[in-house]
Amino acid sequence: MTTFTPFSSLIGGLLIGFSTLLLIRWLGQIAGISGIVGQLWSAAAGDRAWRFAFVAGLLVAPLLYALFTPLPTMQIATSTPWLMVSGLLVGFGTRLGSGCTSGHGVCGLSRLSLRSLVATLTFMLTAIIVVWLVRHVLVAG
Repeated sequence: MTTFTPFSSLIGGLLIGFSTLLLIRWLGQIAGISGIVGQLWSAAAGDRAWRFAFVAGLLVAPLLYALFTPLPTMQIATSTPWLMVSGLLVGFGTRLGSGCTSGHGVCGLSRLSLRSLVATLTFMLTAIIVVWLVRHVLVAG
């Protein structure tokens, strides 16, 4: 927590909330990444444009950020096979939970969805258990 930046975190949270509000108000769509990307090719032609714009924004935003300040360095302390397994498990969980953390955690909770509350609590509890197992059982053993 030595690099916690409350002001930047607040601004980021406000931008996420505002963009989520705009998407649901203007298009009646939930800003869940898995749903947006999952229906990118199967959506009707008129529904595809905003999905592509959303995904393009996700990809272009870090590049724009890098114009003003250096991107933070990333360190991934695991092997490529573990990253691949992790990605597949996240994809499986997203499909199993009928949505991702952004769809349930940000949009669903703000709409007071009981299903999203259960899904978000399940995501969080699973993450807590997995981190504890990895740090205290697998690494210690």
